[in-house]
Amino acid sequence: MIHVRLIKMAEITDEFMRQILGASKDYCIVLLKTKRGIKKAGAEKIIWEHGRRNFFLRAEGKLPIVFRVTDDSNLAGIGIFNATEDEVKAILEEDPAVKAGIFACEIHPCKSFPGDCLPA
Repeated sequence: MIHVRLIKMAEITDEFMRQILGASKDYCIVLLKTKRGIKKAGAEKIIWEHGRRNFFLRAEGKLPIVFRVTDDSNLAGIGIFNATEDEVKAILEEDPAVKAGIFACEIHPCKSFPGDCLPA
């Protein structure tokens, strides 16, 4: 027999929810998808420079969360940008892998809570 230990959940009041929801901020999620250009000669070098640029954007605080997708789908990565939709469009228009036709991107405006992060 399996024993399940029940943990009492802290009370989440309507007032608390309104306060936290009121503190939400605009962000953008970007889905990066591979295109046919991924098979081009020299694509690896361009992807490396794409990665270098992501490190720079991360250091600037514009791209605080980056995921490289490792399954066999055409989804190459997911990024959460601390920028407006227009800013993200401008950033991605200058991305070397997007410009080279290696990656395509979808931008999705969203809301979240400042300070949220992945656990260590």
